[in-house]
Amino acid sequence: MAKIGKRLKAAKTTVNPNAFVALEAAVKLVKSNAKAKFDETVEIAMNLGIDPRHADQMVRGMVLLPNGTGKTVRVAVFAKGAKADEARAAGADIVGAEDLAEKIQGGQMDFDRCIASPDMMAVVGKLGKILGPRGLMPNPKLGTVTPNVGEAVKAAKGGNVEFRAEKAGIVHAGVGKASFTEEALVENVRAFVGAINRARPSGAKGTYIEKVSLSSTMGPGVKLDLGTISAQA
Repeated sequence: MAKIGKRLKAAKTTVNPNAFVALEAAVKLVKSNAKAKFDETVEIAMNLGIDPRHADQMVRGMVLLPNGTGKTVRVAVFAKGAKADEARAAGADIVGAEDLAEKIQGGQMDFDRCIASPDMMAVVGKLGKILGPRGLMPNPKLGTVTPNVGEAVKAAKGGNVEFRAEKAGIVHAGVGKASFTEEALVENVRAFVGAINRARPSGAKGTYIEKVSLSSTMGPGVKLDLGTISAQA
């Protein structure tokens, strides 16, 4: 069993594991416990009343956090001609076509998001076994296959967060950094929860959002009072 350090032990004493805390108070608590030497990510975990093994209960989508993620996102774009120029002008880190596909097949994967113009999907489709398992395969439902590559690049750089339910029906994501203001984190959390609500699948029955917790990278989790989130989500 992993040994718990003094810092985490001290942080745990500030959190009642059985209490459900209002969102604003939870954010304040998470920020106060983020005392690592780096700017910790504030993470949300949501237990949903779904079984993702069934196609009509899968939860997946994209949400633009109003205050960004605080993370530098490297974006690769499959495009040619004017679309390639548009992607570069928007700030894409890597732009290419068949040449980019060859690099990826050779193991060069130094990017966090992959976008493609529709005419490039014949090339990108051959990379499914490489990009798919890493969650990098462009998808029209997520806005990463689009003729508006410039807008997609700006969204990815500006705080677009992809979410997808795991086998146990849990969705988790980073919603900012501990250095963000409390107000910014509260806004981001509400935006994320709102997106999850809107993504409720047709097959979900009964209670959809069962539990939500907030934590920093190295800090203990804080259970959220659902009423304080959904009221303004």
